Amino acid sequence: MDFRDTPEEAAFRAELRAWLASNLPSDWVDRAPHVGRFDVDEARAWSKRLYDAGYVGLTWPKEYGGGGAPHTHQGIYLEETARIGAPDHIGGIGLGMAGPTIIAWGSEEQKKRYLAPLLSGEEVWCQGFSEPGSGSDLAGARTRAELDGDEWVVNGQKVWSSWAHIADWCILVVRSDPDAEKHRGLSFLLVDMHSPGVELRPLKQITGDPEFNEIFFTDVRVPRESMLGQPGEGWNVAMTTLLHERGTLGFALTAALERQINNLIRLARLPGVDGHVPAEDPVVRDEIAQAWIDLQALRFTNYRSLTTLAKTGVPGPEGSVAKLHWSETNQRVTKLALSLQGLASQLDGDGAIWDGFWQYQQLRSRGNTIEAGTSEILRNIIAERVVGLPRSR
Repeated sequence: MDFRDTPEEAAFRAELRAWLASNLPSDWVDRAPHVGRFDVDEARAWSKRLYDAGYVGLTWPKEYGGGGAPHTHQGIYLEETARIGAPDHIGGIGLGMAGPTIIAWGSEEQKKRYLAPLLSGEEVWCQGFSEPGSGSDLAGARTRAELDGDEWVVNGQKVWSSWAHIADWCILVVRSDPDAEKHRGLSFLLVDMHSPGVELRPLKQITGDPEFNEIFFTDVRVPRESMLGQPGEGWNVAMTTLLHERGTLGFALTAALERQINNLIRLARLPGVDGHVPAEDPVVRDEIAQAWIDLQALRFTNYRSLTTLAKTGVPGPEGSVAKLHWSETNQRVTKLALSLQGLASQLDGDGAIWDGFWQYQQLRSRGNTIEAGTSEILRNIIAERVVGLPRSR
């Protein structure tokens, strides 16, 4: 692979840098990292600005509101937004999971109805896959959908649904044929989260944020035409969703880790309460260097994935490797950041460095090895599909 930008890529990168510099709030660049809470209105406004400028759905077909650009442009976008610390689009699940699945499986009517509002941030999506007792066993889903005339009637429960409390739509795996073999009895619905019978219960995390949610469905009526694929094809549709989640997630994870390590370097250069600068310690420098090496390993793994994606249009298994590597590296980075603060790491909020930014990041990182596939599940996937080892069961 040639890691240098082509003339077209260099022009896109320069244009994007100029746009970010002129459109980010004046106090955003070079400010100290801060915890902050998710502001829905601000996120929607920023997402709409990105969409109007043509930076959302860069690789999606133009006829559905995308840019029709090569996949390398998406990688450049994530590199540059990480470099400057720009906020993310509000619809991460929609962009990385729901949208690509609708493009692959949806009818023309579905594509025209759902994709443009998803890109603009007007409509936010969540994922309804995991259930109590079957978090990593998607085929064990028990949420039922029964056909009643021209509507599916849904009953059941989902859990660990990120951002469901602000979502307008849900990609939902249901059991439509209880008598079929478990993989064959599933279907895939697009459900309006404002429908009667949908109940949300936010799950407050150790950080204090209600990022995850439980969703309860009680006689929720879903139009028959809101299904992706045919009844019984839900497993195959869901595999498309997960392939894109982990396949395209790698670029975003590289950007997120780069941002974290840049913040770590910034922290290491600050004098502590005793006047000592951690970056002057060779042991600290070695540990930061190791984090940087881990970042480069992740970056080049994703370059390989990008090559596969550019050639075939389908993400490869590198996505599972990238997610596993990122999650464990990020936990080590946040742990190192707290160790650099010494006894001050026990503080939170007022009095803590950057108002407790790293304390928050350490707590939040504990979920990294669970969400989007646990480390155990990902190791099984890598063993079977990359290394070629026999199945564990």
